[in-house]
Amino acid sequence: MTTSHLDALVDALRKLPGVGVKSAQRMAFHLLQHDRAGAQQLARALDEAVRGVRHCARCHTFTDQALCAICSDTHRDARQLCVVETPADQAALERTGSYRGYYYVLMGRISPLDGIGASALGAAGLMARATEGDVEEVILATSFTAEGEATAHVLSEGLKARGLKVTRLARGVPAGSELEYVDLSTIAHALVDRR
Repeated sequence: MTTSHLDALVDALRKLPGVGVKSAQRMAFHLLQHDRAGAQQLARALDEAVRGVRHCARCHTFTDQALCAICSDTHRDARQLCVVETPADQAALERTGSYRGYYYVLMGRISPLDGIGASALGAAGLMARATEGDVEEVILATSFTAEGEATAHVLSEGLKARGLKVTRLARGVPAGSELEYVDLSTIAHALVDRR
């Protein structure tokens, strides 16, 4: 039995995170019924990105050059290296405008249940990057999930063994929130990490 073009489109859209069958169908129907030019633009952009986007040779984020724009910026603070899980995390930190060092993007996190260990994340590449040049402090900006914490712990041990100062993002009560509505784990960590 052959798959129709519409079924193939719906199946392709389902590859996106959080997109189920119904959402994929709505997107497909919208593109085909109301925005065929947008569908062609999307197809071209996806094709060009798949062919042209690669990993930065220095930080491992996505780029279409050998070095990404951040790694090419000589005005950044070479003493700081911030380790993040994904390019999306890197973009979020950049949007704050408060960090001016360089990055290393892991492209994931340690997940023993999925068979992903430190070597699968490319920890050796991080260790090499952290020990080259002027890096004095490595900031671990992994998520505060069990996997993110495990990743931070394993990387911290390896980086400290190489004589580097290792810090972790602070966590605590979000600005503008009321304590009675904050989950107990966040309050507990805020008390422990108080300054």
